Amino acid sequence: MRLPPPLLPGARVALVSPAGPLRSSDELDVAVAQARTFGWEPIVGAHALAKRGYLAGSDAERLQDFNTALRDTRIDGIWCLRGGYGAMRLLDKIDVDAMRSRPRALIGYSDITALHTAFSGPADVITFHGPTARSHLSKFSRDSLDRAVVQHRDPCGTAFGAETLRGGRAEGRLVGGNLALLAALCGTPFAPDYTGGILVLEDIGEATYRIDRMLRQLVLSGAFSRLAGIIYGRFTDGTDPADENSCELSDILREAADLAGVPAISGAPVGHIDDQWTIPIGAMAELDADNCTLHVTLS
Repeated sequence: MRLPPPLLPGARVALVSPAGPLRSSDELDVAVAQARTFGWEPIVGAHALAKRGYLAGSDAERLQDFNTALRDTRIDGIWCLRGGYGAMRLLDKIDVDAMRSRPRALIGYSDITALHTAFSGPADVITFHGPTARSHLSKFSRDSLDRAVVQHRDPCGTAFGAETLRGGRAEGRLVGGNLALLAALCGTPFAPDYTGGILVLEDIGEATYRIDRMLRQLVLSGAFSRLAGIIYGRFTDGTDPADENSCELSDILREAADLAGVPAISGAPVGHIDDQWTIPIGAMAELDADNCTLHVTLS
């Protein structure tokens, strides 16, 4: 796996909307301003503010902006403006060769998981599961993003408040992202290779039974039988913990980890939260589940 060059001050960073639409031009202004705080020159996609229902414009418009950024030799990185839904609609037409021939940082999370899977295998390029450009960047999130894409240092560390589900240590390449997207990609050519991987999972707005179902889909696909470790992030805005007709989410996560038989933690700072790690998808990492630490090698 190849690490893209660092996004140093002066880097030209494309701001594109490959999935859901921005709610207003104010969010684009926030994204532009945040890019500039890193010293980057933001290059806004032609259709960044487009809207077509729950999509940021038509597939053709979103694809045009994304492939234009990939093919432009003056662009040093791509920072997705938001997640939502729609990235997987582009997968069979993305210019993977452009990323393979000239790796550059791709940043985003949630629905952008589909794009991470498109490049981690076919292009052998490390991408960054991290805040979208319109996201509020807490000091925690900003520091992690800076270490990952600017300094090329370990962007993770101790997952304070996390819980050990299965003890032990694991080494492997980081794989994963949004659970719903990974489940949706099962059985397609765009599903990631889970062999020897440390799987990172997060999601939002999913009832516990749906999380259970998606995890079982990954289990039945054979993905969990090939893992080295599991890092569950946050599953926010799901079933009310007081719902007596539901199961405990922690029990569901532990059951899946037990089926995998690998070291696992839950509650890591990954997901739809203010304080989140930037996860370099495809990079080598070491998980110490007993101490709830994740250390990533970027070199």
